[in-house]
Amino acid sequence: QVQLVESGGGLVQPGGSLRLSCAASGFTFSSYAMSWYRQASGKERELVATISGVGTSTDYADSVKGRFTISRDNAKNTVYLQMNSLKPEDTAVYYCKAMRALFHYWGQGTQVTVSS
Repeated sequence: QVQLVESGGGLVQPGGSLRLSCAASGFTFSSYAMSWYRQASGKERELVATISGVGTSTDYADSVKGRFTISRDNAKNTVYLQMNSLKPEDTAVYYCKAMRALFHYWGQGTQVTVSS
């Protein structure tokens, strides 16, 4: 059974940092590209960052370049999103997604709130 479980969200002040984790099970993790998406209240879900299966290639939304870093540990079946210099507009539910060809799996999401 495929599972993606996000953790690490919470309330943080502007300028602060958080590290999100997404633990995967039920599939061959290293064969899947992994992405982080986010969805703010009343807005469409947007792609934040993507990392290739072996972790050699990454891509970021312009809005988070230079502030967020995606990484993965294939030995632990986990993908991370390090978020620095957080802004109120980063407030959203953050989801991880596993992708390989026609196979896409989503986690349940973790809330990140940036507020003073």
